[in-house]
Amino acid sequence: MSSKPSVGSPLKQLTLARLREFYRQPEAVFWVYFFPVLMVIALGIAFRNKPVEKITVDVQTSSRSEEILESIKKDERVIGDIFDEEECRRRLRTGKSDLYLSPEGGDVEYFYDPTRPGSVVAQELVDDLIQESAGRVNPVKTTLKKFDEPGGRYIDFLVPGLLGMSLMGGGLYGVGFAIVDMRIRKLLKRFLATPMRKTDFLIAIMGSRLVYMIPQVIVLLLFSYLLFGVVIYGNWFSILFIILLGAIEFSGIGLLIAARAKTLESVSGLMNLVMLPMWTLSGIFFSYERFPEVVQPVIKVLPLTPLIDSLRAIMLEGASLASQGPEILVMALWAAVTFVIALAVFRWSD
Repeated sequence: MSSKPSVGSPLKQLTLARLREFYRQPEAVFWVYFFPVLMVIALGIAFRNKPVEKITVDVQTSSRSEEILESIKKDERVIGDIFDEEECRRRLRTGKSDLYLSPEGGDVEYFYDPTRPGSVVAQELVDDLIQESAGRVNPVKTTLKKFDEPGGRYIDFLVPGLLGMSLMGGGLYGVGFAIVDMRIRKLLKRFLATPMRKTDFLIAIMGSRLVYMIPQVIVLLLFSYLLFGVVIYGNWFSILFIILLGAIEFSGIGLLIAARAKTLESVSGLMNLVMLPMWTLSGIFFSYERFPEVVQPVIKVLPLTPLIDSLRAIMLEGASLASQGPEILVMALWAAVTFVIALAVFRWSD
């Protein structure tokens, strides 16, 4: 007489089922593992360290045009030519030049657009070149040193932001869509007839997300290091702890969003509504310190902001995990509160 095989705990079996379901979907694997890498490659190339851009300077036709042009072209950054006044004005207006000069007797007039940073820089550089050519002596000797140390480049700033964005998208979409899809296919009603508790079900959904999040993070950091030389100055254990906490945080938010949603359209709209403020305010692509001081307290309590701040502090500055106490507290509160609320409002059936 054969005995009935043991199937194990509902939590274990549901977690394994979710993992198998995920890896059998090529499009899901692409968006989780390869899309963040493509983002790093594209943005890393776009914002890579490049030589200083050339400055285009036009000189208006006059008796001193050749003399002025020769003095400013001593700097290899300057590209210059001589045109009449009408052509100089047209080229500056259409952005084909950064600045044009009008030599009048012993004086020089600068025509530039103060709203264009490149035009302002061109004016300052060209004025220095002309003054030095005329015999100006700088009272203080200065030396220019090129600074290009890993950790201070834009790509180094960008990678933690993309990592946080990936954890946010994976937690919300990976958890939220999975639950709503089960509800649409009437699978949740079937679970209602089993002895499975809601706690087991929700933890299994979150746990499966955490399992395939680990290789996602490794792939992103590995490609960043191999392609762009992104160096991590902090402790790897600290980074892993922050990543796990961030993944749990956004999985909890994803559970809450999907707890009652009945259609993919509704859950998608709710997720976009939740993510939009964090995309724009939490400092993924640029520092949120650019925003007015009055909104800084709100920005700092958004779920994504402490995650990115902690990752940047540990990865770029070598900060300790203990120094990230306030950020860890905010993330832990988001994770705990959203999970408890999701557990309270979740229903197996419509």
